[in-house]
Amino acid sequence: MTAHSARRTWLAALGGLAGLALTAGMAGGAAAQSLGDLPEELQALYTDGIPVGPSAYDDFQMPAKPWRWCHSESYMGNPWRVSAANELKRLVENAKAEGLVSEFEMSDSNGDVTQQIAQIRAFMDKGCSVITMIAGSSTALNDVIEAAYKAGIPVVTTASAVTSPYALNIQHNHNVWGYNMGKGVAAYLNGPGNVLEVEGIPGSPIVAQENSGGERAFAEHPDITILGRVSGNWTANVTKSVVLQFLATNPSPIDAVWTTGSETRVIAEAFEEAGRPVPLITGSMSGDALGYWKEHQDTFKFYGGAILPTVASHNTYRAAVRLLEGQQPIVNTIIVPVPEIKQE
Repeated sequence: MTAHSARRTWLAALGGLAGLALTAGMAGGAAAQSLGDLPEELQALYTDGIPVGPSAYDDFQMPAKPWRWCHSESYMGNPWRVSAANELKRLVENAKAEGLVSEFEMSDSNGDVTQQIAQIRAFMDKGCSVITMIAGSSTALNDVIEAAYKAGIPVVTTASAVTSPYALNIQHNHNVWGYNMGKGVAAYLNGPGNVLEVEGIPGSPIVAQENSGGERAFAEHPDITILGRVSGNWTANVTKSVVLQFLATNPSPIDAVWTTGSETRVIAEAFEEAGRPVPLITGSMSGDALGYWKEHQDTFKFYGGAILPTVASHNTYRAAVRLLEGQQPIVNTIIVPVPEIKQE
């Protein structure tokens, strides 16, 4: 996939987002009708694996400008999260220069859900106009999200949908993403084979969705053997360490690695350091992986897509601004497609 075609896919997704951010409060039946009005490729993203309900933000009284923008991070321990936070800060600072925003504040709970709840309550006490977040749990934050909503503070999540009806979730369908990675492995193997799974942060809402999607795909191919699953925390050094440990204790041939993160390069390097053939690796393409691919064009095997932190930040920012400006989304979860990248 070229950068130009990836951009076209992203713009199509934003067009779908616009179609779901209609004015005049409409209830659940209208939400279902609105999904039916989307292009077929966007309708396909709304599956049973991702619950979608009516938005709570019809007739919601939004705060006046300038807005105090608060962002709650659950874990800043990997480059993806840092890039996403930095890009969101840049976008909000631009809005600040235009007089739309008075202040931007960010917190990081470092994987502690209880701490994230406390930080969100502190944001509420400070009078934040909007709270954007990457949630550390799909359910544990529901009470504080409801409290923020009742206090007149809209909540927008990205890369971590919550089950609260009082949030607006902007995300990819990570269940479909995990499923597609599994189907990519099956297509490559075209029969029996051994697979190692490398998940992200255990307990993360999207990890549960991705794992469920992967399991669904592999259940359709019972001749594929899952040798094991390790947790890489979407962090390069952790991923490399756990893969090396697995290789050291499991001598069976590995034909593919199912993963959904952007640690493709370090997984390949772990196999090289262990003296093992580098298998097909799935995941989200990143700059360092592209460099590795260029250097190893004859041996590197990849299937995946581009879940980019800057795109996540732009989608979050645009959705939050549209909410604050009084546009009323019909559904509580807006799903953005993932551009596909594969070896031709």
